[in-house]
Amino acid sequence: MAALLHVRFTSPSLPSPVRRRSSCRPAATPTRIYAKIREIFMPALSSTMTEGKIVSWVKSEGDRLAKGESVVVVESDKADMDVETFYDGFLAAIMVEEGGVAPVGSAIALLAESEDEIALAKSQASSSSSSSPVAAPVADSPAPSQAPTPPPSQTVPPPPRASPASASLSAHPASEGGQRIVATPFAKKLAKELKVDLAVVTGTGPQGRIVAKDVEAATASGSTVPREPKTVAETGAAKVPTSPIIQLGSVVPFTTMQGAVSKNMVESLSVPTFRVGYTITTNALDELYKKIKPKGVTMTALLAKATAMALIKHPVVNSSCRDGKSFTYNSSINIAVAVAIDGGLITPVLQDADKVDIYSLSRKWKELVDKARAKQLQPHEYNTGTFTLSNLGMFGVDRFDAILPPGTGAIMAVGASQPTVVASKDGRIGLMNQMQVNVTADHRVIYGSDLAAFLQTLAQIIENPKDLTM
Repeated sequence: MAALLHVRFTSPSLPSPVRRRSSCRPAATPTRIYAKIREIFMPALSSTMTEGKIVSWVKSEGDRLAKGESVVVVESDKADMDVETFYDGFLAAIMVEEGGVAPVGSAIALLAESEDEIALAKSQASSSSSSSPVAAPVADSPAPSQAPTPPPSQTVPPPPRASPASASLSAHPASEGGQRIVATPFAKKLAKELKVDLAVVTGTGPQGRIVAKDVEAATASGSTVPREPKTVAETGAAKVPTSPIIQLGSVVPFTTMQGAVSKNMVESLSVPTFRVGYTITTNALDELYKKIKPKGVTMTALLAKATAMALIKHPVVNSSCRDGKSFTYNSSINIAVAVAIDGGLITPVLQDADKVDIYSLSRKWKELVDKARAKQLQPHEYNTGTFTLSNLGMFGVDRFDAILPPGTGAIMAVGASQPTVVASKDGRIGLMNQMQVNVTADHRVIYGSDLAAFLQTLAQIIENPKDLTM
């Protein structure tokens, strides 16, 4: 659901007051309407958001706006969201351009009630921007060898956008390996309406993201027919996903998401943590996975379900301490799973994982991953986790430690399941699939014996997983 656009009244220098008289008036009595200009300001799209980036303006200066229309796409610390207006009027002046960053609560545009007030609003925006500039994309210019460090209160502008001549070198394509399109929600919607193939569109937005004007440009150039995928025989080799060209030695400011991740990681240093590792045999789980994978079940869902079932018996491991003076036994078991996306990390949450069947849980996980990669997760879909999973097993990593996310009690790092020569209890030597898990926990609330008991229960569930499909 799109967010509502926040507006507030401004007070331009006018000969008459900038306000209406009471709207409750007799229909037959004409009421004079004075000039009214509303200030559109950066909304808070999540509880942790302190600033937002303008991904794209859906409307242009001078456009008429109707209540409920999308006006701008804003990037918060974790997602891109279409922001709607609940007032009619005209988008008189844009004060923060695409790619610009503004603190929550600061003005990003002015909304005029009538066309006659657009000029006045633009004048007001010009005087406002000259007195208190907001960070915006800078023009193309050579970077100095040593740039002064801005004060903490100043927002650092994003890197300059590449010139058209070098766009093919510096802007990465929207389609990464033909698997995913990096575009704003409005651009995707517009492309669908205009039947534009986003795979052939080069994005000019932040970090190469496709914005609405790129789709409109593609329409004008005739790039509306989807391309037929080429086979390996046609290309001579399988297509390898490409990455944006990195200029060595360059200094790149954090994206909004990277800034949020950095803040959380620094905050986690204030929590006294400890780690406990455990080896779990996965033969039975691997066999179960082979049987139910054709039905759409993912290994992530299986691990999340097994973890949730173990947490039922060990609620202290699902607890959290936020003030250092007390802790909360969370009433729900919400498993957050770390997912790497462009420019950062996010943790989509499988809510009530202990109560949802494995098939529904898998469908929900696929939906969350798709939304995460499109940067369309709603706040409750990524900030309500009570226990976190981080899995690097698909990369062949056998063991690692994870950093505890603020506000949670524990996070479990899952390594790859690998064939291992082991000795059975009767003294025989055999080959078993085993994986290493390491749990990082808040030692103010959770103790070593708590984690040991939890991991024993988790191992029993994974080694005898029949209950996971019930």
